[in-house]
Amino acid sequence: MIKQVTVFLPNRPGTLERMSQTLGEANIQVMGLMVADSSDFSCVRLICDHPVRAAELLGEKGLHAELTNVVATEVPDVPGGLATVLHRFVSADLNVAYAYCCSFGGRVVD
Repeated sequence: MIKQVTVFLPNRPGTLERMSQTLGEANIQVMGLMVADSSDFSCVRLICDHPVRAAELLGEKGLHAELTNVVATEVPDVPGGLATVLHRFVSADLNVAYAYCCSFGGRVVD
């Protein structure tokens, strides 16, 4: 399990850039990112090297940020590699609500 930061941003030009700049200025490395939007806001999920600090910093900037435990697993870099990993989840009667890729030191995990 790793910590994921979920940030709710107003769906306006520049908000994602400002969030990214805030993290960059704090020397926080974003390694994975997923953005889902609606008419009013965007839900940004990210994996970074200092998730607790990132959530605190974004909160200080007036953004709603939450920490969530998520499963991260390395996926074999071969055809069908993702299916192999997903089969393990299905065998344990687990559902995948969403997924995205990120890079950890030259490895890609989903």
